[in-house]
Amino acid sequence: MSAHTVATSGVRGIARISARGDGRGGTVFPVLDGEGPLAVRRTRSAGTRAHVTLVGAMSGPLGGDHLTVEAAAHDGARLHIGSAAATLALPGQSKEAARYDVRITVGEDAELYWLPEQLISVRDSELRVTTRAELTGSARLVLREEQVLGRTGEEPGRLTSRLTVRRAGRLLLDQELACGPGAPGGWDGPAVLAGHRAVGQLVVVRPEFERNMPEPTLLGEGAALTPLAGPAVLVTAVAPDALRIRRTLDEALRTLT
Repeated sequence: MSAHTVATSGVRGIARISARGDGRGGTVFPVLDGEGPLAVRRTRSAGTRAHVTLVGAMSGPLGGDHLTVEAAAHDGARLHIGSAAATLALPGQSKEAARYDVRITVGEDAELYWLPEQLISVRDSELRVTTRAELTGSARLVLREEQVLGRTGEEPGRLTSRLTVRRAGRLLLDQELACGPGAPGGWDGPAVLAGHRAVGQLVVVRPEFERNMPEPTLLGEGAALTPLAGPAVLVTAVAPDALRIRRTLDEALRTLT
C-alpha cells in the first residue's frame, strides 16, 4: 500500500531526509523523498549547511490524517531543515485526531537545525504532535517549535505536543503540553500560558556546553533559559502572538549559537 492513502481515517504521508558528510566538508543526500501531502525540496544553501525545505502539497493536517517526517543527519553532515509555510491544523470529516510525528537522528560530528514555520491550531481541530530526537555524544542540534493557538480572533483547537530529546542514550528532555478544549484544567492559567496565544520551545545541544554551560536566566518578559542534564539548554517562551514569539526565540538563538 502506498504511503499516500486516503480512507475514512484520513491521509497518510511520509517525508524522508537522509544526509551524510562527503568527507570534504560538504553534505550529500542518499535519500530525499516525500510522499502524499509532504514534498521535500533541496534549496539554496547558506554557509556550510545543506538546506532542505518541506512543502505542504495539501491543506492540513485534517482530522484523521497521519503525517511523519524522518530526518537523519548522519556522520559529518551539516543539515538545515525548514518549511515553506506555517502548518494549519484543521478540522476534518473524521472524528479522529490528526497526528504529526517528527523523528530526528543526528550522528557523530553531525549538525542538524530543525527550524520549521509555526503550527497554528485552528478552531475545532485536534492535533497530536510528537517530536523525538536521538543524538550521539558529538552531535549538535538546534530545534525550534512554535505553536499558535487560533487564528486572529479565533478560539484554538485541541493541541497536544510532546518533545523528547536523547543524547548518547541518556534522556535530556521529555515534556508535553496540552492546550485547547478538553485539555487538562489550568492550561490557560497563570502557571502555564497566562492567557497568551503563542508558545515556543528552543532546544540547543552543543558539546561545547560541557565546558561552558549557559546560566539559567530570564530572557525578557515571558521567556526563560534552563540548562538541561547534559550539554544542552531549553528556552521556553510565551507571547501574545506569532510575531513576538518568533522574535523572542530568534534573539535567544543568536546568543546560543
